[in-house]
Amino acid sequence: ASRPHLVRQRFLCARAGPPPSWQLALPPICIKRAAMFGMFRPGFGPGGPFEAHYRAMPVAFIDKQSAEFGDKVILPPSALDRLAQLHIEYPMLFKVESTSSGRSTHCGVLEFVAEEGVVYMPHWMMQNLLLQVGDMVKFRNLSLPKGTYVKLQPVTSDFMDISNPKAVLERTLRSYTCLTVGDCFVVNYNDRNYELEVREA
Repeated sequence: ASRPHLVRQRFLCARAGPPPSWQLALPPICIKRAAMFGMFRPGFGPGGPFEAHYRAMPVAFIDKQSAEFGDKVILPPSALDRLAQLHIEYPMLFKVESTSSGRSTHCGVLEFVAEEGVVYMPHWMMQNLLLQVGDMVKFRNLSLPKGTYVKLQPVTSDFMDISNPKAVLERTLRSYTCLTVGDCFVVNYNDRNYELEVREA
């Protein structure tokens, strides 16, 4: 299938059956920060790639509730030391792969304050990777192309009851450094969580 044409409106509600999908041309504030999955290349520094294995823990285990609604993880201090030695470029982006299921996604990093050998991840990210608490994941740094377009599909139709979904999505995407096609992520609005699937990018 050919790549969808970029719509002039920032959102286009598809007419085919509920719940509709939304095509979003990312606003400038997101273009600088967002990277879309596709044709990624390793983000090697002069010292080579960063690779490490960690036990996955949900961010609910620590006082970082805001980290649930974004794509950033919390790594241990040794990861920062290694990344600095390798002169890895900013923003730091990673491919995360479950060693048991083989499923993968992509993420940024929020802080380097986790216990050694542990990574704290948003619940939605652990779900996408089919992870249980304490499962092993492999991290590898990479670079991703800048994103300009994404097509999102609400998992349930109640998302369409939001009065201004455009503003809600634009605000939500500012908390993300990258999106991966096929992932479902969480939008929090008025103390309710809504799941959206990344259909195209």
